[in-house]
Amino acid sequence: MRYCLRVLLILLLPAYAYAQETSLAIPDRAKVDGLPPIPMSIVDGVAPYAQFRQARLLGWHPTERRLLISTAFGNVTQVHEVRAPGGARMQLTFFRDGVTGGASYEPGGRYVVFRKDTSGGGEAMQLFRYDLDSGRITLLTDGKSRHGVPVWSHRRGLVAFYSTRRNGKDRDLWTMDPLEPGSARMIAEVEGTWDALDWSVSDKEVLAQQLIAGSAETRLWRIDVESGKRVLVTPEGGSPARWSDPAGTARAQFSADGRSVYALSDRDSEVTRVWRGDLATGKWRPLTGEGIAIEAFAVAPVGTVVAVVADRGATSELQFIDGTAAKPRTVSSIPPGVISNLAWRGSGATLAIEFAGARTFRDVYAVDVKTGRLERWTSSEMGGASPDALPDAELVEWKSFDGRMIPGILYRPAKRFTGPRPVMINVHGGPEARERPRALGRSNYFRNELGMAIIYPNIRGSIGYGKTYEHLDDGRNREDAVKDIGALLDWIATRPELDKNRVMLTGISYGGYVTLAAAIAYGDRIRCAFEGFGLSDFVAFLDGTDPSRRRDRLAEYGDPADPAMRTFLKSISPLTHAAKLKIPLFIVQGAKDTRVPPDQAEAMVRAVRANGTPVWYVVYDAGHEEFTQVTNDFNQYAWVLFVQKYLLN
Repeated sequence: MRYCLRVLLILLLPAYAYAQETSLAIPDRAKVDGLPPIPMSIVDGVAPYAQFRQARLLGWHPTERRLLISTAFGNVTQVHEVRAPGGARMQLTFFRDGVTGGASYEPGGRYVVFRKDTSGGGEAMQLFRYDLDSGRITLLTDGKSRHGVPVWSHRRGLVAFYSTRRNGKDRDLWTMDPLEPGSARMIAEVEGTWDALDWSVSDKEVLAQQLIAGSAETRLWRIDVESGKRVLVTPEGGSPARWSDPAGTARAQFSADGRSVYALSDRDSEVTRVWRGDLATGKWRPLTGEGIAIEAFAVAPVGTVVAVVADRGATSELQFIDGTAAKPRTVSSIPPGVISNLAWRGSGATLAIEFAGARTFRDVYAVDVKTGRLERWTSSEMGGASPDALPDAELVEWKSFDGRMIPGILYRPAKRFTGPRPVMINVHGGPEARERPRALGRSNYFRNELGMAIIYPNIRGSIGYGKTYEHLDDGRNREDAVKDIGALLDWIATRPELDKNRVMLTGISYGGYVTLAAAIAYGDRIRCAFEGFGLSDFVAFLDGTDPSRRRDRLAEYGDPADPAMRTFLKSISPLTHAAKLKIPLFIVQGAKDTRVPPDQAEAMVRAVRANGTPVWYVVYDAGHEEFTQVTNDFNQYAWVLFVQKYLLN
């Protein structure tokens, strides 16, 4: 009998210990400073809102009707294969830290090449081969340099990509046969930021993009694979133009017959349009009309059809343009939402799209080009509150200091909450990014359980509102973006349903800078601030960020090599004015962040604490804006605790 009691007690110990657990354990290798224990009651309340998933489109199999996607089952994102509409997601990769760099089938469909970080968050992207018949994975690159997205040749089984292996800074162009990693060779030694985009039909040339240092201008080149000879494709003269989209998803392509090049450009326009360049004459003409912003495009592998995604504000519109037709044909079967990541099947009869609605996360669909029929390939779980339980997102705008109207998106709390509601202002990163109505996932907890309103501002510098708007914050105009937040605070004060006395700021990366700067400038109107991976010192950031990224940031922020600009950048850095930051602050940082190194956060923490200001500081064993499910959950629970303590109480 005594023996049985002992066995029973042993069996009950784990359950008893769990029942006694009152706070959440800190994730492995995370460093927590100033953060109080997180009650399990928060964990239990927020957890259902984290149970959502999304699917990202990677591409079609070249000969069979199946797709590559990326999605997360468990802790991190992995590469999966889906073999039928609504079919099971068959996981191909099982890395502890996941795969976030994309993947594609080789033209014969025998294997997949994917890209992943091997530096634990330092963004040292490597290329790997996954053999479909055996599941064997082979490292193709050197394991330490940065490598770009590989693009496939048509006949030779080669990939082209950029690599920093020569000096760790410049993005030279290389080719390789993935079946023979030792075949890798450099076809163009360059200075600065270049990328391989496409192969000519003959496989003799690679279409490449060059970013002109210190500007927003890009150029397209044809590079002879054997000789390395370069021929400029984009027109010379006129005002500088960008021949790619800021998000980097609409890459220039050769036409199916190899006689033309298609590219997305803001040449002679406020908005990006699809342009077609004739390689024989060198003449370019716009394929889409003036005033209609195009977000993405994809050239059919056969024929003359081009799929384009038109920006209609809160939503996207898919159109097919045939070179022989006078007008684009709009696909009406797609509900309101945002379309991205287009992928043609080899026959040109079907187009895969990535689609996200205001009440749905990203999923993959296929569109029949002839009939417009929409076919859903993945269905991702929502989690948390029912999509119909919360008010729809609202497009709002307010007048800033210079009379310009600033757009944003307002998510109201559940209708059962009455009276003026506390507000969270969430600033996107980039700055070349844009918020649109979308499903919020974990953040719906703030709306549905805590009765908060959330505003996502698209302050100046955001894309999607024209070239002028995008560059209004460049260089010495940086603080004008912060003033847009001040104008938003003014607008909130005029809204009876919003509580002007309970407002917090949050943002990551560049949004982290705006959060810190606005918390200093408007600290008398803000209760608290939460920022992650943010810039606190522009000079230290530009001096310390990864060398391969530095050039493409100079056009945005200014070059600290110029003494006058260096002085200016120091003068607007939040660290310089940290003594004025007196509201509670929560900072999150990645220990392996090579974009915004950890010393940015550490210096800010020390300076703000010197004021006697409460500061919570968490450092994850990760790179820039990088989370696993475990750390993302922990971060969300800590965020809720911070809100409860400093905004709601």
